[in-house]
Order: sequence, then structure tokens, then C-alpha cells
Amino acid sequence: MKAFRLDELEAERAANDGAYLQFLRERNMSVGLYALDAGETDPQEPHRQDEVYMIVSGRASITVGMETTSVARGSVVYVPAGVPHKFHHITEDLRVLVVFSPPER
Repeated sequence: MKAFRLDELEAERAANDGAYLQFLRERNMSVGLYALDAGETDPQEPHRQDEVYMIVSGRASITVGMETTSVARGSVVYVPAGVPHKFHHITEDLRVLVVFSPPER
């Protein structure tokens, strides 16, 4: 079994001065913690993998393709491979659990 604590993952991510920390990589998926602070711009480009975002904390909007929705703690968003997507209008520091399948390269 592999088990993780979000507070420890957040501390590790912050200590490495990065917005993204991949903490699990398996044959069919990878999982990471993504962080964007209030007012920040999301630099993401489309990925070659399907993604699932689960919002751990914060508030923002996300646009996936031509659709936009508001997200907050507990929101789950699926992003198909190759589809443009961005978080925006980040009003509270955003922490997002990201699952890639297959694993992010």
C-alpha cells in the first residue's frame, strides 16, 4: 500500500518551489498535486493523457474546450486528452489533486 497526507505533499511541493508535485507513478496512471495561488495565471497546455481534477481547496473557474464552470472544494472535472483547458479567475488559493491516465510523461 502507498498512502499519502495532503499536508505533507503540500509542504514538499512548496519546498521544491514548483506548482506541481507528482507523488505517484504507476503503469497506468500518475497522480500529483497542483497549486495556483489567488490571482495567478494557469500556464497549462493540452496534455496527451486524460486527466481528472479533484479540487482539494480554493475557488476558481475552469474552461475545458468551449465549456466553463466554477470549481471549489469537492469539485471533480474530467479533461479528455488533447483538449485545451485552463483554470482562471482564481479567487482563493487553489490546490488540486490531478490524476493522469496513462501516466504523465
